[in-house]
Amino acid sequence: MNVSTSGLPPPIVVSDGDFNRLERLLDSPVLRRLPAAVALMEELNRAEVLPAERMPEDVVTMHSTLECEDELTGEHRELTLVYPHEANVDSGRISVLAPVGSALLGLAVGQRIDWDAPGGRPLRLHVTAIRYQPEAHGDFHR
Repeated sequence: MNVSTSGLPPPIVVSDGDFNRLERLLDSPVLRRLPAAVALMEELNRAEVLPAERMPEDVVTMHSTLECEDELTGEHRELTLVYPHEANVDSGRISVLAPVGSALLGLAVGQRIDWDAPGGRPLRLHVTAIRYQPEAHGDFHR
């Protein structure tokens, strides 16, 4: 589980559309048993689910482009949260099934998460801005 710097998981908000699409994705027998899928399901189970039309504009949803900073290294990144088949790390398109992807889903600008990257390197990501969020632009059916 991902935790905030306070030691507790940060509260997260997920749109009903994203929740339903991700739940269907996780229903796949191939994915169901993967540790990443289990972690994502745990995140979804603790999320507040809102109608897409009521999503706050400062929350990371599927297909959102966000800016974040690794507070331990000072590195800044622009990432887009996508479904596994759309992922391309070289272009900043991060799968929701990647540890960083499931950790970012539902976070709001200003929230932070700690977790260990592959290889055990600690990361502390701070969401600093949302550059694009589909719900804020009226795209509820992507």
